[in-house]
Amino acid sequence: MVYETKFYDILGVSPSCTPEELKKAYRKLALKYHPDKNPNEGEKFKQISMAYEVLSDPEKKAIYDEGGEAAIKQGAGAGGADGGFHSPMDIFHMFFNGGFSGRKSERKTSNVIHTLSVTLEELYTGTKRKLALQKNVICETCEGIGGKRGASQKCAPCRGTGVITKVQKIAPGLVKQYEERCRNCRGLGETIDDKDRCKDCSGRKTVRVRKLLDVEVYPGMADEQRIVLRGEGDQEPDCRPGDIVLVVEEKPHPTYKRSGPDLLVYLHLQIAEALCGFRKVIKTLDARDIVIQSCPGEVVKHMSTKCVLGEGMPVFGQPTEKGRLIIQFIVAFPDALPPEVVPEIRKYLPGPPPEPIPEDHETVELMDFTMDQYQKLGEEDDGSDEGGAYSRFHPGGERVHIQSCNSS
Repeated sequence: MVYETKFYDILGVSPSCTPEELKKAYRKLALKYHPDKNPNEGEKFKQISMAYEVLSDPEKKAIYDEGGEAAIKQGAGAGGADGGFHSPMDIFHMFFNGGFSGRKSERKTSNVIHTLSVTLEELYTGTKRKLALQKNVICETCEGIGGKRGASQKCAPCRGTGVITKVQKIAPGLVKQYEERCRNCRGLGETIDDKDRCKDCSGRKTVRVRKLLDVEVYPGMADEQRIVLRGEGDQEPDCRPGDIVLVVEEKPHPTYKRSGPDLLVYLHLQIAEALCGFRKVIKTLDARDIVIQSCPGEVVKHMSTKCVLGEGMPVFGQPTEKGRLIIQFIVAFPDALPPEVVPEIRKYLPGPPPEPIPEDHETVELMDFTMDQYQKLGEEDDGSDEGGAYSRFHPGGERVHIQSCNSS
């Protein structure tokens, strides 16, 4: 007689069941109520895993039979030999990796890598995303064996390894040895006759399902940072599921540029604002309006920078701390001024240093000239050293000699 039968009832077995019957019951229910199959049955899956963890362990089973669930929890709380309960997913992975039967496997399916494109606003405030993907899960119908129990046979060509070793001749007396997936068993290491194969998975042991995952992007995450969803990769019998790795991809922003925890923004000013003062509104990445202004009498120079502390990007892991908002000013100068206002403006601007003008000077005319024309002139120069020479500078600052032809 047992104290209570709740755990036996959850697994649908009797208190006198054999270990094989217990394993079979858990396998069937775990596959049926796994979160990949039934996302809304998380509590049921947890109960199934807890019941199996207790009843599959002789010591825990004896405690449960004598005192029920309360005795088990009391032993865990008192720091008993079990040390508390494992995660339901750990129990599932241990079972299908052979952990309970002594066939512990270190094999793991490949990780699945996806790109997750996010805006700078989402990296600033954080966001939650729904990610829909296709993945392989262990077939519930055949419980991951591919067909009728006992119908599988070791693959002869690969001897059950799933891979074929081949030798390629690459030169006289020189060969290269390599491995490739066995085509006969598709890398499974065993074969099943067509008549004995599972109708749902066609002997592949896994089926393709659509899984919807919740992904959280935390404030301050950076471009190319990785979000790892442990154990959410493809499932295969006797393998530990791999991970889903999401690589954050920051979308370009029309206004802001990011440099670590700092944000850079360009602010355009008219010459009147640069000389006489300005008051500007900046829209932040979390949709707040902040106002910046210059002090009376302050002159803002072209390409000068200022910063606002605490208005940059949040620091990842410390969202209350933020970097700087760096503002670079672009001052727009007018193309021309009315001649009659020049004397009045000159009164309020610093005067130029005295420039002595020689009596025998010549006055020349300035013509418009662009940097495109300057660079084109450099491309046409053939660099010869013949004839008379004069020098000019390339935009990079290097002095270049240009030859002129001497008339005879």
